[in-house]
Amino acid sequence: MGLEEAKWYVIHTYSGYETMVKDSLEKLIENNNLQDKIGEIQIPTEETLEEKANGKKKVVERKKFPCYVFVKMIYTNEIWYLVTNTRGVTGFVGPQGRPMPLSDDEVMRIGLVKVAVNVDFEVGDDVQIVSGALESFTGKVVSLNRSQQKVMVNVLMFGRSTDVEVDFVQVKKINAEDNAQA
Repeated sequence: MGLEEAKWYVIHTYSGYETMVKDSLEKLIENNNLQDKIGEIQIPTEETLEEKANGKKKVVERKKFPCYVFVKMIYTNEIWYLVTNTRGVTGFVGPQGRPMPLSDDEVMRIGLVKVAVNVDFEVGDDVQIVSGALESFTGKVVSLNRSQQKVMVNVLMFGRSTDVEVDFVQVKKINAEDNAQA
């Protein structure tokens, strides 16, 4: 039985323990040769714009779902025991604490699986950020990371030229005719 049958499950953790739980589970997989049972472990994050006490704004990465860790695995009683006995884990999400796998639709909405996106922009193109903390910012493409589906965009933020990394899906190319109308 391979990982192609694996499904995404949600583990509830104590507040602030998400990264520790992820690290502990990765060690557990390694020490017990569970690579054929547990595939991926994710803590989905998003970038938000935060205003500091001094009035300065800063882009910070926040957990989308605090107190939750997402695990792609093949569920067995042994895996349930090992995971629920990991320090920081309070249990699986599901009826009576029995793990309930996420539907394919939920997996896509949460963003656990990246869908390959074809882009129509290249280094040097003018683009607009269309979602996320930096929505409506415009800038120039500095670099593309196709394997990670990320683009580095140089934007003017608070009077300073700054490079920011965003997902391909968060950016659209600004055409010359769009600029002519502005």
